Amino acid sequence: MITIHLRYTGRNGAARAFAEEMLSSGTVSDIRREAGNLRYEYAILLEDPETVLLIDSWADQAALDRHHASPMMARISALREKYDLHMTAERFIPADTSPSDDGFIRK
Repeated sequence: MITIHLRYTGRNGAARAFAEEMLSSGTVSDIRREAGNLRYEYAILLEDPETVLLIDSWADQAALDRHHASPMMARISALREKYDLHMTAERFIPADTSPSDDGFIRK
C-alpha cells in the first residue's frame, strides 16, 4: 500500500472550494471507484484554514500509475488551475508498528 498526503494551499478559501467541487462534481466518487484506490479523503487543517489535506491511498504503485495516466488527472488539474492552488506531497509506505508503539496507539 502507498499513501500520499497532498496539501493544497490557496487564498480566500480556494483550497476548500476546490475540495468541495471535487466532491460535488462526482470526481471524488469516480476516483474512489478506480481499481486499487483504498482511500481518498479531504481534511481541513485547523491550524491553517487556507490548506486542505488530501489523504490518498493506493494498493500499489501500478494502481497509482494507472490513476496518474487516466483522464481523471485532466479533471483534477483543471480544477487546481481554476482555484490557483499550490501543492506539496509526502509519500508513505506503511510499516508494522513496533511493540514500543503499542502504549501510544489506542485501538
